[in-house]
Amino acid sequence: MSFLDKIQACNAWNPGDFVPFLLDGERIGMLRHAAVDQLRRWPKQFAVSDTAVHWTHAPNDFDGRTALLADLVRQLVEEGVLSHLHGERYPVTSGNRDRAICLVDRACAPFFGMRAFGQHLNGFVRTPKGIEMWVGRRAADRRLYPGYLDNLVAGGLPFELTLVENLRKECAEEAGMPPELADRAVPVGAVTYCRDSERGLKPDVMYCYDLELPEDFEPRCTDGEVEAFYRLPVEEVRDLVRDTGEFKLNCNLVIIDFLIRHGIIPQTDPDYLAIIGGLRSPLS
Repeated sequence: MSFLDKIQACNAWNPGDFVPFLLDGERIGMLRHAAVDQLRRWPKQFAVSDTAVHWTHAPNDFDGRTALLADLVRQLVEEGVLSHLHGERYPVTSGNRDRAICLVDRACAPFFGMRAFGQHLNGFVRTPKGIEMWVGRRAADRRLYPGYLDNLVAGGLPFELTLVENLRKECAEEAGMPPELADRAVPVGAVTYCRDSERGLKPDVMYCYDLELPEDFEPRCTDGEVEAFYRLPVEEVRDLVRDTGEFKLNCNLVIIDFLIRHGIIPQTDPDYLAIIGGLRSPLS
């Protein structure tokens, strides 16, 4: 196994399995053929062909489009086509969050192949022996990746919250971190990937942060998402990412990015340039 294997696993999808979802000529999603067939049920809204689905009669306003999508996905959940609603709303956009044309429930974004946004934080401590990283183990009752290792703090980014507000919230919920400590997190860029999943296409953006923590910090989960925390030498984390499947899939990318920036993956690594390029893959 290799770092590139983990990057490629997050970017495994076949464009031929999907059809563009367009509004006013702008692609806002990518639909699996089964999802295309579902949207044929609303001919007054969607013009469906073998090569594209056009949202031809979308309401003219942000709230109207949001309400229509909400009614549609609620019906699909009631019929069992979609498994559940999450309760958080993501922006529907072909670009940044501030270009949203409406909102969609977080759990339903992959059905439409719509862009999703999240925040992941690398918590670490500098010791006389080198860098040590805090990682969490996801609780056994999680819907996705139960029991897998995770970043110290990681979560989705709902539209209604700013990056600062949401990071504070996630730090408090997942690691018991006060706002003044969370505010010391350093934005270090973003990682992107596009992956075919059971629920549909996931063209995801993860805003990344580094937070150097005090020696005496002990994380404490307050929302039940994490069952245990470990503080590990960064070399051990490196080996877990590279050689095992212990980590939640997209967390591998966030840690690989950390390893690159801190020189743990050296510039002499034969895959160095491919790794750097793979961490910013096209969003479909």
